[in-house]
Amino acid sequence: MSDDASEQDGRKPLTKLAQAGRKPEWTGMPGQPGAIVSPPVWRASTILYDDVAHLRKAAGSSTHERLFYGRKGTPTAWSLADALTEMEPGAEGTMLYPSGVAAIACALMAVLKPGDRLLMVDSAYDPTRNFCTQLLDNYGIETIYYDPTAVSLDVYLEGGPIRALFLESPGSLTFEVQDVPALTAWAKANGIVTLLDNTWATPLYFPALSHGVDISILACTKYIVGHSDVMMGSVTATPDWFAKIRQTAYVFGQMVSPDDAWLASRGLRTLGLRLQQHQDSAIAIAQWLKDQPDVARVLHPALPDCPGHALWQRDFSGSTGLFTFVLNGGDDTARAALIDGLAHFGIGYSWGGFESLALPVDPARYRSATQWSAQGPAIRLHIGLEDPADLIADIAAGLARFRAVRDGG
Repeated sequence: MSDDASEQDGRKPLTKLAQAGRKPEWTGMPGQPGAIVSPPVWRASTILYDDVAHLRKAAGSSTHERLFYGRKGTPTAWSLADALTEMEPGAEGTMLYPSGVAAIACALMAVLKPGDRLLMVDSAYDPTRNFCTQLLDNYGIETIYYDPTAVSLDVYLEGGPIRALFLESPGSLTFEVQDVPALTAWAKANGIVTLLDNTWATPLYFPALSHGVDISILACTKYIVGHSDVMMGSVTATPDWFAKIRQTAYVFGQMVSPDDAWLASRGLRTLGLRLQQHQDSAIAIAQWLKDQPDVARVLHPALPDCPGHALWQRDFSGSTGLFTFVLNGGDDTARAALIDGLAHFGIGYSWGGFESLALPVDPARYRSATQWSAQGPAIRLHIGLEDPADLIADIAAGLARFRAVRDGG
């Protein structure tokens, strides 16, 4: 990541995390000295007006970041949205949604219309694929899946114009790193809008708009919140797209509760510290796994021998706690023996919280343009904030259980 992109207003990213979204009008009271540190929780449905003229004037002007009706938000949500916007140099604004899937769905609906064609990366998050199959198909929008390692997509232009290109880098199961700058440059040259699921890296480690992306999407449920207790998504867009993103969110009635926004804002302040720990522990564990005879390969972009490492090294300023490893032989029963006996890893969906997680994953089920083959079953780990030595010892015991079942011992 270039310093120019991350520091264009003179502040480094960690300073932005501490300061962003704290406008004086949201932390103080008019006519009174002093201010609080964090914007409080503003809960509201009905907003009261002084008179009919005031009400009509409010309804006839922009309601963005203005008290109008509870569905349009309060300063609690606006503060979080502003902070996320500040993390993306070149962004016009951010909208918040009740989940990451809602953010993905509304971003796509803001861009697409019946008859359009969408290029979707084949390594996409499964609910993203489900949205394309179960909803976009019904609206006459064609989804075409492409190889996440592709550097040229010209072949897809032969079937007609492409409206949008959706990226996810790295992929959330198999961790292919896409050449985002090259793909977005290709898209711009062909009049195609680009959307990126940037949940793994967050804008702290990959400011998407600085790399040519038009619309950046986060499942804030993960690292932004950081405590596995809130569902939320966000969409941050360039000036060309933010108004459309905002209007679509309003039409669909998308909003987040002020209490959830407040918790996400609290999580955001410690994002830099948490990601550093997630990164350091995950790399240590991934490197240890690489040397284990019962592990066939480790899919972590920060490892030098992982496909896509060169792109990760060029474009990213850090890595996070999520990666996959493939077992050396065995079957689902042997994999379950490893996972079921883990003492320090929970078994569950999602990731990004302070706790470590282990999940059996079968990427072949979610591919249509490419094939996934491996030497054995795969396990996705999210490395939390526990001591990595404890986690390594736990996995080592799990590998012994796996080996015993695999070898019939």
